[in-house]
Amino acid sequence: MKIAIMSRNPRLYSTRRLVEEGEKRGHEMRVIDTLRCYMNIASSNPSIHYKGEALTGFDAVIPRIGASITFYGTAVLRQFEMMGVFPLNESVAITRARDKLRSLQLLSRKGIGLPVTGFASAPDDVPDLIDMVGGAPLVIKLLEGTQGIGVVLAETRKAAESVIEAFMGLDADIMVQEFVKEAGGADIRCFVVGDKVIAAMKRQAKDGEFRSNLHRGGTASLVRITPAERKTAVDAAKAMGLNVAGVDILRSARGPLVMEVNSSPGLNGIESATGKNVAGMIIEFIEKNAAPSRTRTRGRG
Repeated sequence: MKIAIMSRNPRLYSTRRLVEEGEKRGHEMRVIDTLRCYMNIASSNPSIHYKGEALTGFDAVIPRIGASITFYGTAVLRQFEMMGVFPLNESVAITRARDKLRSLQLLSRKGIGLPVTGFASAPDDVPDLIDMVGGAPLVIKLLEGTQGIGVVLAETRKAAESVIEAFMGLDADIMVQEFVKEAGGADIRCFVVGDKVIAAMKRQAKDGEFRSNLHRGGTASLVRITPAERKTAVDAAKAMGLNVAGVDILRSARGPLVMEVNSSPGLNGIESATGKNVAGMIIEFIEKNAAPSRTRTRGRG
């Protein structure tokens, strides 16, 4: 098979591993800088050009689209879909997952466990918003934040009001969530491929920190997940329409709660913590499922 990887940096661990595993299994792998793609949007013969050449003959595409280029990246991916190339994750599913508020609304519709979450626009509504999520301490999140950036723990009501009003004063879109104390600064990253959790790790925040992201100094270790956590992760990925996803779960007194569904989960932490060949399982999934024009939306939406 001829497989494209949409990635801005061929030296990134995840990109390198996918290339290695694909080539090991006899596939032709090509890394394509997403922002160097440009498109001819025509009804008769849609095409993508890259550094002066037309991209043709691909059987599948693996999107590794960074949050900062979601709009352009998903446009390029839609063009691949219109050309009949099988996407590991579809453009519509990635767009859903990247919109934190929309993704939580979709998960809520499916009855999947979530932290109590509030969203408001007017400063006058802040006191009731805080009450809605159970009061302080609470977590305030920028909707555009990634890797723990733009996430604040407000330990008192006064601090919460000040931070929320400051963000609103900057016209930043935020959501407010309950602080799940019993999680102890840890979450579970479940790596879903198809309809299975193929690997899971526990991420523990460093001392004095509540964000467990590895980019913020958190540590990762192998963890055994419960059947309820396994089902929650698979259901969350399905709700987004993602074939491959990193589902972040908090262990709470009322069961597993989904914090976020990541459409481009990194491979370094999960492979290091579990010792599993996650990249190889992703390539195997493509081998079993890739077929011309097998995209559910075919670039629509």
